[in-house]
Amino acid sequence: LSLLLLLLLAACATCTSEITFELPDNAKQCFYEEITQGTKCTLEFQVITGGHYDVDCQLEDSDGIVLYKEMKKQYDSFTFTVSRNGTYKFCFSNEFSTFTHKTVYFDFQVEDPPLFPSESRVTALTQMESACVSIHEALKSVINYQTHFRLREAQGRSRAEDLNTRVAYWSIGEAIILLVVSIGQVFLLKSFFSDKRTTTTCVGS
Repeated sequence: LSLLLLLLLAACATCTSEITFELPDNAKQCFYEEITQGTKCTLEFQVITGGHYDVDCQLEDSDGIVLYKEMKKQYDSFTFTVSRNGTYKFCFSNEFSTFTHKTVYFDFQVEDPPLFPSESRVTALTQMESACVSIHEALKSVINYQTHFRLREAQGRSRAEDLNTRVAYWSIGEAIILLVVSIGQVFLLKSFFSDKRTTTTCVGS
């Protein structure tokens, strides 16, 4: 039981790199991560709400060399191995948008150290250690799937609300047009049946 609790805590600890934030229009937001050489990292992001659901993303190493750069992406994933120690910077930009803010989710995953020191050795793991490693990997997969479905659900809700707003505006517009046309038809029909009085003027000679 204690091993399972430790595995749960270890799996949940990887969630600290997950952030969902608001990115205003004409704005740029950067994040920094201190990473050691030889570490395998993965940057994954997705735009949840706003505009066309796209942002610019750029990743730079400690020397300012661009490792990854994509323009107007809705979602993407990039995996790399750190070549040198230092602070790595990744930025999200919404500078191309003039009035639409975005909600962006990203997950910066850093490769976990071995669950047991013997994993990095030549010696084989015991049955208990192998079971713990399998459970640990399965828990990480469950967390990733849950995150993926939560993002899909949030994005679907946002699209549904946006569609509902557009349908409401369209219905109001149709109602106004129908009212104007009806009033116009009433006045037009009234003009057909109204009495037109003609006056005659006698001019004496």
